[in-house]
Amino acid sequence: MIREANVTDVNELARLMGELGYPTSSTEMEQRFSSISSNRSYKTFVYDVEQQLVGMIGMMLAHRYEKNESYVWGVAFVVDSTYRGQGIGNSLLLAAEQWAKERGANMITLNSGNRNERQEAHRFYTSRGFEGKATGYYKVLD
Repeated sequence: MIREANVTDVNELARLMGELGYPTSSTEMEQRFSSISSNRSYKTFVYDVEQQLVGMIGMMLAHRYEKNESYVWGVAFVVDSTYRGQGIGNSLLLAAEQWAKERGANMITLNSGNRNERQEAHRFYTSRGFEGKATGYYKVLD
């Protein structure tokens, strides 16, 4: 079942961040989720199987400078490795697309590292109509 995430999900969200490759404590996730859930530009959907979260997508509505359009940025997207291949990721993406359309967004973007372990995720995205076009850079600030 897909539903909106809530504060009682922080332990499971922390576990899923670990699945995504970002080890996170429940305390850290509680702090993050408090900020995220209080911002109306963000939305987090989870896939719940018998009160266990097996997937999530965290999104942010953003506005362009170069066009009069908005888009949704998929900030975090993961399905528990034991549940992959069962349509959960596809269901979460469809829910994300619906949320984006309801907000007038005309595009969804996802970031995925170029690491070799992400190749399966890249195939999943392209099979659902996503195009790999961006080159990203980041700088950590002191």
